[in-house]
Amino acid sequence: MKFRLISKTFLLSAAVAAGAGCSDFLDTSLDQNETGESIETTLGTLWKFGNAFYTPIASGYTTLDSNLFAAATDEAQQTKVQCNASYFNKGVINANLNPISNLYTDCYEGIRAANFFLDYTANGKGEYMVGMNRDTINDRPNYERDLASLHWYQAEAHIARAYYYAELIKQYGGVPIVESQYAANKFIPRSSYDQIVEYIVKEIDDHKGKLAVDWASFSERNGRFTLGAALAIKARVLLYAASPLHNPDNDVEKWKKAAAAAYDIISNPDLNYSLDSDYGAYFQGNRSLSSPETIYVVRREQSNAMESNNYPIATPGGASGVTPTQNLVEAYEWVGDPVAGDPYANRDPRLAASVVTNGSTWNGHVIDQSPGGRHDMSAPNASKTGYYLKKFLTDNLDLTQGAKVQHNWVSYRYAEVLLNYAEAVAESNLPNAEGVITAQEALNKVHHRAGFLDNLALTSENVRRERKAEFALEYNTIWDYFRLREFHTIFDGTFRRRGLVPMLDFSGGEKKYIFVRAEVEPGNAQHKFEPKAYYRPIPGIGGNSLINNPNY
Repeated sequence: MKFRLISKTFLLSAAVAAGAGCSDFLDTSLDQNETGESIETTLGTLWKFGNAFYTPIASGYTTLDSNLFAAATDEAQQTKVQCNASYFNKGVINANLNPISNLYTDCYEGIRAANFFLDYTANGKGEYMVGMNRDTINDRPNYERDLASLHWYQAEAHIARAYYYAELIKQYGGVPIVESQYAANKFIPRSSYDQIVEYIVKEIDDHKGKLAVDWASFSERNGRFTLGAALAIKARVLLYAASPLHNPDNDVEKWKKAAAAAYDIISNPDLNYSLDSDYGAYFQGNRSLSSPETIYVVRREQSNAMESNNYPIATPGGASGVTPTQNLVEAYEWVGDPVAGDPYANRDPRLAASVVTNGSTWNGHVIDQSPGGRHDMSAPNASKTGYYLKKFLTDNLDLTQGAKVQHNWVSYRYAEVLLNYAEAVAESNLPNAEGVITAQEALNKVHHRAGFLDNLALTSENVRRERKAEFALEYNTIWDYFRLREFHTIFDGTFRRRGLVPMLDFSGGEKKYIFVRAEVEPGNAQHKFEPKAYYRPIPGIGGNSLINNPNY
């Protein structure tokens, strides 16, 4: 059974051309009237083709129900009863019913665009186009700049293929490897998971030396792949490949490769990444664009969709949206001793940066979900979990006046590299006492940034607990559950996201908390999970096309 790659036109987006001036965005639009000779002889089109393979890169802000995917995990619940998250929660996803099947086709669209650019500029054609119709002597600086851009773009096209295949295999396992636009009408069988891992690593290793380290001198290129981005893709892919789902025999050499890949980033003096000083602020506005923690960020124009989707319903313009669960709240440990009567005092500061809790101030007022309170949980469309989303959102944005802010999706950041390194060393029993930084120090850099003063021992349990708090709601926890084969232990068919939620009680003249049980609607919250769901169904196949994953 084989696979037919379906080609479609390049996706369009409005922006300023990357080869003509400064912008925070890449111009990935194409003039659909440019064909034949005009395409072959237009330098501007060369740059547009060099940008087009970035278009399908997804922002995690709109993955599911135009919102975060967290509502299909134990981290959060979608307030709307009728929502696509319920298909995942009920375990009814199949090849013909998958609300995020577009991610599969989008990845192949990105691969097709990268293949097209590489074919389009191969055998000296790109260099010819850069030099045509210009005085390469008197215009030498601009000519050399354009020539360097061409070679960077060619290397980035290879990294784009690695990126898209990394996204594909974490969802679907083995998929077809397509390396040329001319394969569009051919049938291509699936390669194995391990074969694609090797392909990704080779793409990166073969082309990493041709990538820009940063775009400090080329601000119009911001948003393109760099050396750090390529190495971060490799580090994540190798960590996932070493994990139990893909490494059932626990081949220690796979863990060692994952450790080495993460350490390559940490030890490279040209990269110089570090953790942001403010965890909460890092995810808001434009901070991630200039933060030393950012390795790769998906840039988007200003909007208020995240706020309007996720502000509490009692806030004008808010819809409650994705609401964190008690399960997530319990993942945040105490920095100091628990305070009697206050469940949020002395907690990991990442909780206050990520979750709107009862008694906290949000949008200019105190959250009160008690009966009769402004955020009464029994009110229509109010949170049923007892919490609201804070991470990624700007406080007090005036939705009634249409105020907008930046929302950039961080795909790779330095905290992940540190924890990848710590986990891979812990799992492989590598020595922990040499180099620029030890794995235990890497773990504790993240731990201390969160506000903890103690030092964690380098254990798998400590790394995993740190990852859950650090990456909460970022579309990472689900893949940790999958790669570690833990999802079925969390969602065993009887799990409901509920718990004893602290409620405000102002009786007696002072604020205190009482605990009530919050239980969400069974249709939205009960999660049925079967082992087949560790790989998602490849969409829209049947008959004599590609063989799907087992039991779909």
